[in-house]
Amino acid sequence: MISTPETRYVATDAGYVAYQVFGEGDLALLMVTSWLQNLDVMWDEPRMARYLGRLGSFARVVDFDKRGSGVSDPVPLHSIPTLEEWADDGRLAAEEAGLTSYAVLGDTEAGPMAIMLAATHPDRVTSLVLVNSYARWKRDTDYGIGMPAETYQRLIDRYEDNWGVTPDILDLTAPGMAKDARFRDWYRKYQRLSQPRGTATAMYRWVTDLDVRSILPSIQVPTLVIGRTDAWHHRATFSRYLADHIPGATYVELPGTDTYPIQAGDFDAVLDEVETFLTGTRATRPLDRVLGTILFTDIVGSTRTAAGIGDAAWLSLRQAHDDIVRESFRKYRGREFAHTGDGFLALFDGPARAVTCAAKISEDVESLGIEIRAGIHTGEVERAGDEIGGLAVHLANRIMSEAGPGTMLVSATVKDLVLGSGIEFIDRGPRLLEGVPDVWTLHQVMRVP
Repeated sequence: MISTPETRYVATDAGYVAYQVFGEGDLALLMVTSWLQNLDVMWDEPRMARYLGRLGSFARVVDFDKRGSGVSDPVPLHSIPTLEEWADDGRLAAEEAGLTSYAVLGDTEAGPMAIMLAATHPDRVTSLVLVNSYARWKRDTDYGIGMPAETYQRLIDRYEDNWGVTPDILDLTAPGMAKDARFRDWYRKYQRLSQPRGTATAMYRWVTDLDVRSILPSIQVPTLVIGRTDAWHHRATFSRYLADHIPGATYVELPGTDTYPIQAGDFDAVLDEVETFLTGTRATRPLDRVLGTILFTDIVGSTRTAAGIGDAAWLSLRQAHDDIVRESFRKYRGREFAHTGDGFLALFDGPARAVTCAAKISEDVESLGIEIRAGIHTGEVERAGDEIGGLAVHLANRIMSEAGPGTMLVSATVKDLVLGSGIEFIDRGPRLLEGVPDVWTLHQVMRVP
């Protein structure tokens, strides 16, 4: 795993731009992502950290907060930077980091900026990758795939009404993650930490007004375009248009709906294609497959509680919660794999221990005045270093999302495997779980000896 890199600054004519350098691969890569970013906190989200770590496994990466976002200097709402100025932010950050030539990875709303860089600086940009992006957003007489004016205005209004208050835009940009309570809580906070509401609305209006179709034929560098077949927001038709109009571009269309944030959905499939295109090889990540029991926990109503008691009291309460959870992990042989602040992911070598551990945590945190919910499943787990993955992990997370306050839900597999343990359950019936194939019968833990 890559440790959180130091945030540095480069001076521009209009203010300071924050950037980071990470990874040790032979390839130099400038990462250009959406204006929704904050370098200082993005590494706190486990999926984001894994996404960035994967990039850093095959490249020396420079990432930056555009002026007006994250920890770079703010911009006046009446004077949003031009596409050229934002492209210069990336170029200057790369130069300050010592890169003289580099590949450019541009995703979603940052695609037009990456296109501008590649077309303007073929002496610096060695190759271009565009993921879930576009050349123009709005419909035009010669661009029938664009968004109609009335739909565009409703989208702008929706962004402004929801920014930093709800994560409901995930219903459009990452429907596969939209029901994941922990991801929703993180995304709402990340919106606020990336940009204030007024700035975000102004920038969203600006980026969706862009039109870079005229410069697509000027791109001379090898280009890969990736789209998602069933994406609702950053639609595959936009990506196909890019590939059709950039000379010699390679197009790859992957299944799925999730496009932003970049770590939503199955991002390994995207990064497999990126790594192969940029390096010529696809690394084989050593995986250990083991049977394990996965436990996800989450504090119920954490945002509401934090708002009610204040930041200092919440931090103290959360630390007490974390201490209780980790003590239970030690007692019941659970190994912690992720901690988001509001919950944990742990792996156990026995389902009864996982259920008993979750019950103990739920009982002990009641003394703090908080409740948790938990989801548990036993299945084959893929272990790669300090990470675990696979359908079993995804399923356990979805089971937790179905649980109510103070409730532990388990899969039928767990129930069957703890037969004779004295643990009692009640059948909660079959469920269709978001992003998980088949129907799964869930059971609620009612009593633990």
